[in-house]
Amino acid sequence: MQLKKLGSIALLCTASALAQTSRPIRIALDITDAPRKMLHAEMSIPVQPGSLTLVFPEWIPGEHGPTGPIDNFAGLTFTANGQNIPWRRDDVNMYAFHLTIPPGVDMLAAKTDFLATAAATGFSSGASTSANLCVVSWNELLLYPANTPAAQVMFEPSIRVPEGWQFGTALTRASSEGNVTHFDPVPLNMLVDSPVLAGRYFREIPLAPEITPRHYLDMAADGPEDLNVPKEELDAFSNLVRETGVLYRSRHYNSYHFLLTLSDSVAHFGLEHHQSSDDRVEARNFLDEDARLLDGSLLPHEFTHSWNGKYRRPAGLATQNYQQPMKGDLLWVYEGLTEYLGDVLAARSGIWTADQYRSFLAASAAALDHRPGRTWRDLQDTAISAQILYSASEQWDNWRRNVDYYPEGELIWLDVDTTIRKLSKGKKSLNDFCARFLGLGGNTPPEVVPYTFEDVVDNLNAIQPNDWAAFLKERLTTKSPHAPLGGITNGGYRVEYTSEPNEFIRAHENHDRGVDAWYSIGLKTTDNTIDDVLIGSPAYQAGLGPGMKIVAVNGRQASDDLLHAAIRESKTSSAPLELIVSNTGFFKVVKIDYHGGELYPHLVREERTPARLDDILKPMTNHSETKSAE
Repeated sequence: MQLKKLGSIALLCTASALAQTSRPIRIALDITDAPRKMLHAEMSIPVQPGSLTLVFPEWIPGEHGPTGPIDNFAGLTFTANGQNIPWRRDDVNMYAFHLTIPPGVDMLAAKTDFLATAAATGFSSGASTSANLCVVSWNELLLYPANTPAAQVMFEPSIRVPEGWQFGTALTRASSEGNVTHFDPVPLNMLVDSPVLAGRYFREIPLAPEITPRHYLDMAADGPEDLNVPKEELDAFSNLVRETGVLYRSRHYNSYHFLLTLSDSVAHFGLEHHQSSDDRVEARNFLDEDARLLDGSLLPHEFTHSWNGKYRRPAGLATQNYQQPMKGDLLWVYEGLTEYLGDVLAARSGIWTADQYRSFLAASAAALDHRPGRTWRDLQDTAISAQILYSASEQWDNWRRNVDYYPEGELIWLDVDTTIRKLSKGKKSLNDFCARFLGLGGNTPPEVVPYTFEDVVDNLNAIQPNDWAAFLKERLTTKSPHAPLGGITNGGYRVEYTSEPNEFIRAHENHDRGVDAWYSIGLKTTDNTIDDVLIGSPAYQAGLGPGMKIVAVNGRQASDDLLHAAIRESKTSSAPLELIVSNTGFFKVVKIDYHGGELYPHLVREERTPARLDDILKPMTNHSETKSAE
């Protein structure tokens, strides 16, 4: 890697100051103050006299950007032989710290805190604690020598948790004393890849117990009632473990832990790791049908990343350490293929029904087909610019575009799958590609095998000869106003708009307290506030924009029900729909000339085309044969 502007002297001296021995860096993590949003760490770093540069991780795996939360890294002090060792932050690289190690010193002691004060948004740097739980990402509390491959820096970690708390992690436990647990030494890349979920209300459930290696669902919640997972959900999670074994024909981990946080006090997202996943949902996820539906593909998605993203990884993302910038040009494989496989696995394992999957796919495809920004920005550019798009505003999102390589990547891989099935007359499918490309080498310990665009094409051609390079490039670089819906068509369906609500859109409206009128008047709301307006739609033509608050609908105080009714009744009324909106304290009357009623997308079966999509969603095993299949 190459650090920014550290200077040749610092770069040359770093290696001499770091003790080149087999001794690992010891890091003792203390999360007993997690309920008041502060974590503590102490490190013992083997060193030699001379100049030393230590760095805080900047580019975080899975987040595809320089998201290391350096702003909340506080209380940093260094001592050696009882004396304070001064440090100076680099003038350009805010993640680098320069020190001079005095003669006679072979061990540097470091203390630091992490202020867990971020809002409940974003990813691992977002809110991660509550009164009764804590999710720890080790990269938030450690330093390591500059210019060193992460796989070559050994750490010896330990953790102290509050009395009465339990925890789950992929790290191997070596010993315990009271509420302190020591883990086996691991290289830095595996430490950063092994978060810890701890909590007062904690439950660990083995999944698919007949499968080796072992799999666990580790859950921490704000209250004990939130840990009551319905039996059918647990059965579906066990089916997920079985289905992945048949699909990928491999496991690339020693054991696997789904770290599931159920809390309204943390950021909600999923982040992949090689032997675990950091999955965060709202507290009542298993008690709220809409929440369960909307988050149904979370665990299948992050689990699939163990194969696609952690084991097989785009060369531009397989960086040596956490200071080297990542290149996201293949994120349509890393995330897009994972999005496709994760959603399909949700249906195959029973987390979703086939009808729910089709409802989801219809909503996703329709949204991409109503995205004017695709006329100026191709999909490849959304992948290249991933690091700036994750934090982009949702306002005017349809014109800017966002991380579209997730949902549009899914459409592309559905197109690939159905094309393979069509060309091979049903003898081959993307399942065969996954076994070859992601199951490479069979069962292995955690490791990284990088790939390029050419590797993807070569492996596709090995399954079914075709001009896959041209096929993929056309879909990646087109500026067509419409989404690539060929996979849906080849799958035996078409997208059709009716007045009947789409199940996923209905769940979003109920859950988020809003109205999705994207395919009628062209806007979405939450609590009567406009989230976004579709470029060129009737709402856009009427002068509406994001952030405006709807005060009244046809002369009555605004509500979701009234807005739904007004759109519905527009079909039989010649009068325009009238809104009163507030825009930063100023009011105006807006008239929307629309008379089409409510419209929602659905997948409708094309009887003249083979039902390939239905075949794709069928479980690959009857589960009684899974053990021998692995």
